[in-house]
Amino acid sequence: MPVSTVAFSGFAALAVAMGLGRFAFTPILPMMQDDAGLSIAGGGWLAAANYMGYLAGALSAIRLPLSSVASVRAGLVVIAVSTLAMGMQHGFAYWFALRALAGVASAWVLVFVSTWALAKKTPAGTLYAGVGAGIAAAGVVCLALMALHASSSAAWITLGVASFVTTAVLWRNFDFESNATNGPAAATPGSRHCLLVLCYGAFGFGYIIPATFLPAMAKEVIADPALFGWAWPVFGAAAAASTLFAGSFPNQRKVWMVATLIMALGVVLPLMIPGLPGIALAAVLVGGTFMVITMAGMQEARRVAAERARPLMAAMTSAFALGQVVGPLCVSYLGSVVYALLAGAAILVLSAAVLLRDPFGDPTSLK
Repeated sequence: MPVSTVAFSGFAALAVAMGLGRFAFTPILPMMQDDAGLSIAGGGWLAAANYMGYLAGALSAIRLPLSSVASVRAGLVVIAVSTLAMGMQHGFAYWFALRALAGVASAWVLVFVSTWALAKKTPAGTLYAGVGAGIAAAGVVCLALMALHASSSAAWITLGVASFVTTAVLWRNFDFESNATNGPAAATPGSRHCLLVLCYGAFGFGYIIPATFLPAMAKEVIADPALFGWAWPVFGAAAAASTLFAGSFPNQRKVWMVATLIMALGVVLPLMIPGLPGIALAAVLVGGTFMVITMAGMQEARRVAAERARPLMAAMTSAFALGQVVGPLCVSYLGSVVYALLAGAAILVLSAAVLLRDPFGDPTSLK
């Protein structure tokens, strides 16, 4: 299969899996607050359901004998079905289950598509720009629907239909199998990679609070959806552009470290600069680094684990998911994002200090 086809397929699959399956909830949250009476605490629990599903999906990718083709295809179908179903019926328990299912499917698509596409020498910047493109597209769709005074149900249904169409287009392109992604993982990450996994988990905790609640924070400042609704499209556009730029640098560990520090600044900016300017800057800085860190982390996993990168990628994704579960729950428990933002920024700075030491070594099999 030509590299261009692999790049397009991976780009589009990650746009659906992450931009819609993972993050469509964020721009729809203000709409659900208005027409479904969803509280910030309830939003935190629904976000955590998605992240717990993501954790379960990542853990299953470490050892279970999952077929690459079946995992990617099933993941895309589950994302489309669960997104569409969110608009079909109201009920917190129903929503909770659907968001968890979407999380499982998103993890499968990320791990298996990343392993497959990077092994095919796909440019990482192009591949991971798909996530930002999906986020931006979801944000623009929700912005347009809010301007038309459409319901949150209409937003879920629209994005679900878009997921089905994209999945149908990509279906034949994922008719692949390879030793890198088929069957059970040959090894689990060893102790020498624990710091790498922990740094990736710190990233998950540090970014998830602004990533989940930026539109809701913007809505508290100004009620006009034409203004506050732009927070998420800006976040996604910054994510897409940043991966294209950062993917050209040869030392992705240093890219990861610098991006982590920039993200830490973005996390606390809404506390330092009041009102919409602080939120907009945070969207740019956090959105401009979260996919750079994802891209750099997955490439670093390939650098240190070589042909056995899949279990390390899955372990890192699991740690990331665990950090994401804790973040929204902190908001729900505290009833405020302020202290959680401060904690997230501090953990990100600590993670950057660990990355500076380069404790991960040269490419070698996991033992």
